[in-house]
Amino acid sequence: MADLQSRVDVLHQLLNQYSYEYYVQDNPSVPDSEYDKLLHELIDIEANNPEYRTADSPTVRVGGSAQSTFEKVNHDTPMLSLGNAFNKEDLKKFDQRIREQINHVEYMCELKIDGLAVSLKYENGKFVQGLTRGDGTTGEDITENLRTIHAIPLKINEARTFEVRGEAYMPRKSFFDLNEAKAQNDEQPFANPRNAAAGSLRQLDSKLAAKRKLSVFLYSVNDFTQFHAHTQSEALDELDKLGFKTNKERERVQTIEEVFDYIEKWTEAREQLPYDIDGIVIKVNDLDQQDELGYTQKSPRWAIAYKFPAEEVITDLLDIELSIGRTGVVTPTAILEPVKVAGTTVSRASLHNEDLIHEKDIRIGDSVVIKKAGDIIPEVIKSVLDRRPQNAEVYHMPTHCPSCSHELVRIEGEVALRCINPKCQAQLVEGMIHFVSRQAMNIDGLGTKIIQQLYENEKIKDVADIFYLTKDDLLPLERMGEKKVNNLLNAIEDAKSNSLEHLLFGLGIRHLGVKASQVIAEKYGTMDDLFNVTEESLIEIYDVGQKLAQSLVTYLENEDIRALINKLKKKHVNMTYKGVNTTELEGHPEFINKTIVLTGKLYQMTRNEASKWLEIQGAKVTNSVTKKTDLVIAGEDAGSKLTKAEQFGTEVWTEDDFVQKQKEIEG
Repeated sequence: MADLQSRVDVLHQLLNQYSYEYYVQDNPSVPDSEYDKLLHELIDIEANNPEYRTADSPTVRVGGSAQSTFEKVNHDTPMLSLGNAFNKEDLKKFDQRIREQINHVEYMCELKIDGLAVSLKYENGKFVQGLTRGDGTTGEDITENLRTIHAIPLKINEARTFEVRGEAYMPRKSFFDLNEAKAQNDEQPFANPRNAAAGSLRQLDSKLAAKRKLSVFLYSVNDFTQFHAHTQSEALDELDKLGFKTNKERERVQTIEEVFDYIEKWTEAREQLPYDIDGIVIKVNDLDQQDELGYTQKSPRWAIAYKFPAEEVITDLLDIELSIGRTGVVTPTAILEPVKVAGTTVSRASLHNEDLIHEKDIRIGDSVVIKKAGDIIPEVIKSVLDRRPQNAEVYHMPTHCPSCSHELVRIEGEVALRCINPKCQAQLVEGMIHFVSRQAMNIDGLGTKIIQQLYENEKIKDVADIFYLTKDDLLPLERMGEKKVNNLLNAIEDAKSNSLEHLLFGLGIRHLGVKASQVIAEKYGTMDDLFNVTEESLIEIYDVGQKLAQSLVTYLENEDIRALINKLKKKHVNMTYKGVNTTELEGHPEFINKTIVLTGKLYQMTRNEASKWLEIQGAKVTNSVTKKTDLVIAGEDAGSKLTKAEQFGTEVWTEDDFVQKQKEIEG
């Protein structure tokens, strides 16, 4: 029993600490999933051993202490938190408990907005006070900051006195704009919209809060006696009529299976929303039934919050490895104890650069929080200091390249270390992998492993050597039969006829992307003419900035590069632009000078065909969505570009819309 008491003491200490960090400091050291796991462990211990339940147990508390920088105000009635469900079994148990007391029940399903809970008081129809949840009993008076939120009416048409509660949040567009501004000012960006919203509402200067462009969804009324509603659904409809903003994605359902359908729908569609959600709230719809079911000390019995699977998890940092990119950037990568994140097993994650490692005090041997950025790239967020072992090792980047031993340098204005040795093996291999990639020379069948083998066997030393390969060079390689070799040699031969822009992009010139390669190739026509280019003439081109101009001129002045180009010429690699000359096209008025982005899978044409057609009509096809983008054409499985377009309010077409427009123009 002593061991059990010791575990209870540890759980109390950790949960109180994590609660304080989350509610008071707005700086949680662990993800919600870790807190929830520990809380459930304590709940189970107390359920089976009631003698361990105390008046100050974290299972009794609603939250943490209110922040002291604002005036503390007691809530008229406590702002209780909801019990959590993490899977279908938890929801089935909730449904069973409800139906044991109520014969017929209807549920209201609502999106769980990821923001900051607030309570708004109205007297005679005027907004007079706004509070945070605080510890559930006492909140913070943030009235002046809430007044800056346009979605909160300062006066309603009816002279009612009541209190309404909801969630203040930062829309994704506001979050994107805020972090973009922070980046321009070299300031630390916010980690997510919830932290940004919480930080904004705790600004002592309401002018700063006003700039953050927050919003709010109202979801509950404190006392329904001032309302005509008999259900949660009717209450929300009445709030709508009074001029409040409620979430329109709510849905009334009759069965737990319909609850599951609603959860599945929004689990898949959540990224399409212009705001973040972290789960689904399920409430008994009838208000009289809510009263009948009542409350526990911590939460209402008539509602539960289903939380999406954790996107952040804790695992152990086993080691840090370095990779060398084709531009010489040395990137540290975390080697992790394999763990599942957002449905996939992760064993490696980005650490970005040495400054970030030291700033976050991440050490080899630490337990670390990892997440998937945009549900794609895993990254290390922080170390869990409570779990740091005594032998945790402070990491120092090497002074010399791990590939070629050349001294590493840090270029002024950059955080990354670079190897500037032009003969560095790692850079050369990465450069050749880039050279044969789809958007460059597109040599099908010449993958990473084959290039590595060819380099290690000294069959290729630069990209030009690829065009000198023979059957005898390729046949001895692993898994290379005669048919595969013949196909590869044919692909290499076909690549010789590529238009100049593919060669330019394939050379891996710093700052030179796909679009700029096409623009420059069209402008100058041949590689020979490019050798005479100046920075001044390049900067005059719409898509070319000073950094790119300097980089390209410096690259082409290098005698080794000129020798490389001559080596390619000897194997008859094309050095001229073969694409459409857009300056000679009349174009179509609907597309002339429009900036267009293609995203997702197209089935009625290739992406390249669509781009060329648009360029013939006078459009500029770019890769990234910005505020200046005029149109996004979204195919199937469109991802972050479509999301960003929706955030900016950019016009979006489906592939069918695009094809229909083509037919109209071409008759």
